[in-house]
Amino acid sequence: MKATLAGLLRKPWFAPLFALICVYCLFAVLTPDTFLRTLNLVTMLRQTVIVAIVAVGMALIIIHGGIDLSVGSTVALTTVVVAKSLQSGYGPTSTVLIALGLGALAGALNGALVVGFRITPFIATLGTMSALRGVAKGLADEQKIDAPARGMDDWMAILPGERLVPYGVWLALLAAVVCAVLLSYTRLGRHAVAVGSNELTARLCGVPVSRVRLAIYTLGGLLAGLAGVLEFSTLTVGDPTDSMGLELEAIAAVVIGGGSLSGGQGSVAGTLLGALLLTVIKAGCTHVGMPNWIQEILTGAIIIVAMTLDRVRQTARA
Repeated sequence: MKATLAGLLRKPWFAPLFALICVYCLFAVLTPDTFLRTLNLVTMLRQTVIVAIVAVGMALIIIHGGIDLSVGSTVALTTVVVAKSLQSGYGPTSTVLIALGLGALAGALNGALVVGFRITPFIATLGTMSALRGVAKGLADEQKIDAPARGMDDWMAILPGERLVPYGVWLALLAAVVCAVLLSYTRLGRHAVAVGSNELTARLCGVPVSRVRLAIYTLGGLLAGLAGVLEFSTLTVGDPTDSMGLELEAIAAVVIGGGSLSGGQGSVAGTLLGALLLTVIKAGCTHVGMPNWIQEILTGAIIIVAMTLDRVRQTARA
């Protein structure tokens, strides 16, 4: 029994799960009349979708020893391209394929800069963060783009009495399951962990490091493109200024979920719990009447704490 409990405590997702339960119970006690409503629970799930999808992609990138600061810009650019495509008469299916292709291309660009030009991931993605944001503003003429939703607005809608859980929630869950399977049961996943743990050793063992990096960055970009599609479904406009700071929330979710910025460590389940924890804290603060500026300070503090915990874990492992 003790061995089982000790093994459970060592799971990377246990700490974020425990924190999530504690925070949820705290706000449930403070505002039971509103926080415990079923509609509020579903709303929190809906609000977690975008950051969760991006964070899952970020988890794969961080586990393999990289970082991607451009995901927020990729999401914003995707919303603009989706709006432009719908304006041009493309249907939802073609539009989604274009958006996913764009996201994958942005991720491949990051991978090419890191692999081909040997630029450090932080610098490479810092550059593409600015460049992709600029492309989004240029395509949109620095303004929001209104477009006919053609039914895409229904994908993230809550319809009490008809469909309480939006399709986007199930899509995010499906993406997470696929990535978890990829990470745990495929050669690419095992190679990604090996590269993140020790790149030199991975090379000596015959792991194609360059191809692994390119594939992981492309997959991360693909997921950012998917998040952009669902962001458009939520906003129903193409917004080039959207998702600023999303990359920080995604990184925080990964680290809160047990991931390490040094690579080689992390999980999809823990990342999802980290993303949900951030949402519950924001929603709870709103329910107790905290001003937005205090919520922003709290979010920043959470990110700092998450990074500090990562440093403590790395010191303990050393």
